[in-house]
Order: sequence, then structure tokens, then C-alpha cells
Amino acid sequence: MIKVLIIDDSAIVRQVLSRELARAEDIQIVGTAPDPYVARDKIVELRPDVVLLDMEMPRMDGLTFLKKLMKYYPLPVIIVSSLTTRGGELALEAMNAGAVEVMCKPGSSLSVNDMSDALIEKIRAAAWARVPKGGGAFSGSGNTGGRSAAAPVRISQAKMTETVIAIGASTGGTQAIQELLLQMPANSPGIVIVQHMPEQFTASLAARLNQICAMEVREAKNNDSVKPGIALIAPGNYHMLLQRSGARFYVQVKSGPLVCGHRPSVEVLFKSTSRAAGRNAVGVILTGMGKDGAGGLLEMKNNHARTIAQDEASCVVYGMPKEAVRLGAAEAVLPLGGIPAKIIEYVNRKE
Repeated sequence: MIKVLIIDDSAIVRQVLSRELARAEDIQIVGTAPDPYVARDKIVELRPDVVLLDMEMPRMDGLTFLKKLMKYYPLPVIIVSSLTTRGGELALEAMNAGAVEVMCKPGSSLSVNDMSDALIEKIRAAAWARVPKGGGAFSGSGNTGGRSAAAPVRISQAKMTETVIAIGASTGGTQAIQELLLQMPANSPGIVIVQHMPEQFTASLAARLNQICAMEVREAKNNDSVKPGIALIAPGNYHMLLQRSGARFYVQVKSGPLVCGHRPSVEVLFKSTSRAAGRNAVGVILTGMGKDGAGGLLEMKNNHARTIAQDEASCVVYGMPKEAVRLGAAEAVLPLGGIPAKIIEYVNRKE
């Protein structure tokens, strides 16, 4: 049984979340709190497995409380935030501070039923998450922010335009993607990324990464070209596919049914990359719950792409990479800090 504590200043939100989560037989709401001061005592008393945390609350905001919690009593925390630009920025700051997942409150674009179904799955994922004291990642590479120096291996000029790097991640992925991109040089081949996040939040993620990475990072738009020095992140609630027209790679951004329970789906990205780029692709599957992308990574490998999975020790949740390894889809299994150099090695070896 997964014990959950809900922290939100709205009594209605606490009531709705408690009612909806009670539908899951493996989840128990052990308590609720209207603010972090009440929550602090309840966490010590009730010892929840997962905390749901609002960002904007009286007396102490959620971000301040999260930082204190990660320092003294680290727990898996899911941010439940409003679908606004400000909400996206706060949620992203929270994930950098150690939160493992982010979820939108129900509103005009998200029904209560849709939200609760997704939240139940995120709680199950979070219950398996490894949360280091103080937040942060498990890679041990030593990156702490700021624009990255050049990666340890230089990229051959001739290889930049003919190669595409496809990356997929879920729980814990925002920090993993940041650490990976910080080690990639400005002349890296085009990168396409799926990170399971809601609408609005992917734009905040791209904007933040663009400020600190050597590459240009932006949220993808339909028909954007995939070219050296640019990393495109699939927008929340839209699939992203890699396409090719002559020598030009570009992305198609579109709606559609959930795939492997997600939209955007890593599976969709990897399978389209396999078809469009074949042996000229490198696929990377990072931390996350479930199996989204594992089959697509295998398809990439079978089509002569180079493939990498993050290892268990550096994952927040060893789910998606574990499934890829089980299928034999990963040519290399590496700690997060070692993945960028391996990507560049594979790019330089392309025939």
C-alpha cells in the first residue's frame, strides 16, 4: 500500500484528490494538510511514501518547503500545480530542487477523471523513486549548472548534419536531460527529446535549458528542422515524430491517441527516428517508470542505430531503461555522466 499525504491550501482540491485517489486499491491517503507547517508535523507522524505538493500556499510556499524537506527528510514529491506560465516555472524549479514528478490541477484542458488516472500512475512511479538527500541526480558527474564546457570528445564536422540523437525520459528525466545536455558541445548533431510532462511545463523546461546549455534548446513546433546545435523538446500533450525530406530532417508535432500510456510518447519518437534516420541515429533512454520507448529503441537498434540506456545506479526510477535492457535494445548501459561522451563516440564512428 502506497501512503500519500496531500498538501494544498484549497479544501476543495484536498477533497477532490482524496476522493479520486481512493479509487486505487494500492493507494491510501493517510492525511491532508492546508500548509507546510501542518504538513511538517504530519510527515513525521504519518511517514508517507509520497507527498503531493501545491506550489502557491500561504505562510510558506511549496518551493521553500520542498527545499527544506529535501535537506532534512527527503521523500518522493509530486508537484500538483496550476496550468499557467508561472505554474510551469515554479514546477520546474521544484523538480530541480528534488521533486520527482509534476502534474496539472484539473481545469479547462484537463478533466478530473483524466487528471486522477494520470496522477495515480505518477504516484505509483514516485513510490519507486530514489530521492537523494538535498535533491539532485545520482550521476556523480559534478555538473552544478552554468554553460557547459566542451564534451571530452570533439565531434567530427562531417558527422554533424547527417546524424540525429533521439532521447526519451520520464520520472526524474528533467534533471537527467539537463545534465546530459550540459555536457554536449555547441556543435552537437540535432537532438530530439521526449520528456513526459504536461503542456506549458515543457516550454518552461526548454527555456531554462536554453539559458544554461551550449546548444540552443527550444520547444518543438511542427515542421521545425533538426540540425546541428539545436535540441527540440516535444511539447506537452503532443506526439513528436522525426521525418526526412531529402537531406533535411524535421519534426512533425501532432495530437493522437496515447501510446504506451503517454502523449508525447518516447515510443512514437524512437520508431519514427528508426524509419527516418536508420543507421544515422543514436537513441538514448533515460530514467522513468514503465516501458515507453523500450520497443522503439529495439527497433532503432535492429535498424542499425546506436543505442544507449541509463544504468540503474544513476536512475531515479529504473523502469524504462530496465525494460529496454531486458529486450536487448541497449547496445551500451552507462551511468548518466558517461552518456554524452559515448554519444559523441558513436557519432564520430558513423560510417
